[in-house]
Order: sequence, then structure tokens, then C-alpha cells
Amino acid sequence: MNLDVPSIDTLIIDAIRLFESSDSTDILDKNHKSYLGKNGKLNAALKSLSSVPLEDRKVIGSSLNEAKNKIQEAYVKRKKTIKTQEIAFKLSKDNIDVTLSGRSRSIGSHHPITLTINKIISFFNSLGFDAESGPEIETDYYNFEALNVPEDHPAKDMHDTFYLDNGFLLRTHTSPVQIRTMENQKPPLRIICPGRVYRKDSDITHTPMFHQIEGLVIEKEASFSMLKGLIRSFLQDYFGSDIVIRFRPSYFPFTEPSAEVDIKWEKGWLEVMGCGMVHPKVLKNCGINPNNYSAFAFGMGPERMAMLKYGIDDLRNFFENDFRFLEQF
Repeated sequence: MNLDVPSIDTLIIDAIRLFESSDSTDILDKNHKSYLGKNGKLNAALKSLSSVPLEDRKVIGSSLNEAKNKIQEAYVKRKKTIKTQEIAFKLSKDNIDVTLSGRSRSIGSHHPITLTINKIISFFNSLGFDAESGPEIETDYYNFEALNVPEDHPAKDMHDTFYLDNGFLLRTHTSPVQIRTMENQKPPLRIICPGRVYRKDSDITHTPMFHQIEGLVIEKEASFSMLKGLIRSFLQDYFGSDIVIRFRPSYFPFTEPSAEVDIKWEKGWLEVMGCGMVHPKVLKNCGINPNNYSAFAFGMGPERMAMLKYGIDDLRNFFENDFRFLEQF
């Protein structure tokens, strides 16, 4: 094209006419590119501006910039019009009858295990406990040895452990979280450790994967009487103030003395928790002086707590994803 004002005006008119004749966004974008694209007519004119005499260059350059703005404005205006027409066409084609009755929609709810875990966490949070978490794939040290369970200790027979080919294992309890927390935080501590754990077991009351919540208190004057009072308060909050509770002597390698907690349930006693004073060796393994601090720990299974609270007699119901079961919660 000639680089003069009349030729530039003609360029603008031709571009606008071409845009107006475009009846789809694809065609419009193609035509827009032919004028304002990298190799478009306007860019070609701008590149040849150096051939214009110096005295005319300023006027021609200004006209080209103005042309660029006008062509762009025409493109935006036409594209808006085309999109409006396309939407109107689509709406006319896909009419919606607003008089039709609505369709009912199923609304999900929290899983009973989630409800139970949240309720337990909420109780202990209200007493100043922090929730801590840790890896589910653990080392033998954190899962056993640091908890006073050495390699040849018979207590290892208590857990049927999933061992991995790389020497690691799937944690059998959330106690390793307590060890890691004691290593990284200074006492006093009040923590609960909810999470998934794994053991080789499967029947109506056991699954290979289940949940556990353990608690730990480390204070200068932590005592067994404090532990009993805390557990009693929790169980009364969870099951009701009239629940009957008893503590039985037991054995865990990481606590001494140790106890199991039973509640009176229908025809007899049911075990719901384990607890005890943290063994001094466990505190030493984490760099805590047992002469300065004492500690107690406790643990429970949310599945069992949920089964008792909701009257569920088969643990497998929690994992089969049967909506007839889950929608009850």
C-alpha cells in the first residue's frame, strides 16, 4: 500500500467492512490477524515507515497508530456482537422449562469415623491439647525401639506388623508421633495423635487398616491420678455422665504402671482404652530428664468408640461404602 493518509483511511474502511461481514468468532479472529497480526497489513506498513521522507514520517506514523486503534476498536465491537448473537442462539435452541418440578439431590454427610475423631479431638482441644501427626511409613526405631521395645523384645509379638522391602514398616500405632514430637518440642506438652495405623488382622472387629488416637501429657507433676481423672472426664463426656468405668492393671512396654480401661456395657465389661505412666526409658530416648518431668499416655480406637456409640456390630460396615449405612449419619 501507499504510505499516505488517504491510503491509510482506505485501510481502515476495508478492515471495518471485513469485520462486519464476519459471522463467527473464528472468521473474525482470522480477519483480525490479517490486519493486526505479526504479518498483518498494518504491521507491514509500520515496518516500511523508514522509507517515507523524514518530513512526512511523523504525520504518516501518527495516522498508522490511529488506524491501529480504530481497527482494534472495530474488532472488539464486532466480537462482542457476535458473542451476544451466539449466546442468544444457544438459549433459543436449549429452552429450559422452568415449570418442571425439580430433581431431588442426595446430600452427603460426614463418615461416622470422622464424626467420632472430630468429637474426640474437640474434647481434648478444649483442655489445651494440640493435635499432632506423623508419617504412616515408619522405621523400626520410632515404631518399637524408642518406645522401649528392642529388636528381641517379646512385646513385638503383640503386633502383626506389615514390613516393607526397604526395611521400613507400616506403623502399628500412632505412638511414633509422640516420640517425634518429644524430640522436636520441649516440655511441658499436651498432645493427641490421631491417624491411620496398620496390622495384619481382618474379621468383624478388626481390619488391616484402622484409626487410633493417642494422647500424651508431660508436666512436672503429671500423675496417675491426673490420668484417671482425665480419662474419666472424657468417657463421661463421650458416653454420658452415668457411664460406669474401671481401671485394670495391664502391661505395655512403653508405660509403667500400665492399665486398661473398661466400661460397663449391656451384659458386661468392655475394654475401650489403654493407658499408663510413660516409662522413664522412653523419656530418656527423647532427651527428656525423667527426674524433672513425668508423663502419662493413653490410646483408643475411634472405630470401637463409634461402634459402641452408634450400636454398630460389624467393623467392616465402616469401609464398604454402602450408602444405606452411611446416610444414617
